[in-house]
Amino acid sequence: MTKSILYLSALLLFSACKPSVKPEDLYGKWKYIKLENPNANPPSTTPDWKLKIEHPYIEFSKNNDLVLWWADTVLSHGKFTADGDKIQFKETLPGGQTREFPFYVTEITDKQIVFETRDESVSRVTAVKQ
Repeated sequence: MTKSILYLSALLLFSACKPSVKPEDLYGKWKYIKLENPNANPPSTTPDWKLKIEHPYIEFSKNNDLVLWWADTVLSHGKFTADGDKIQFKETLPGGQTREFPFYVTEITDKQIVFETRDESVSRVTAVKQ
């Protein structure tokens, strides 16, 4: 019985540590301050000078639009939904096609967000709200 209670307590504690993202937490422009590829061999981080020159950011709007900018150019756009610790992105591709994938949020405050993709080439972004 005691082991069951300890196991349940640990499970609840672990699940409580995951951030829960709400759309209203995301609205606005988030400037990238760090871009990492932790699974690269060797792991890599985009140099600060490059981020300053190319000023990438992600923008979330109240109508659930998501736009990724890099060097004053739209890199990608589409719609998003917030789902627990994920931002589900439905990207609009040329020709009207779409593809969906999640950004996993590992940290979020009113001033900073850390999110990542978890495919074979993991990208982790740290961004601050503008």
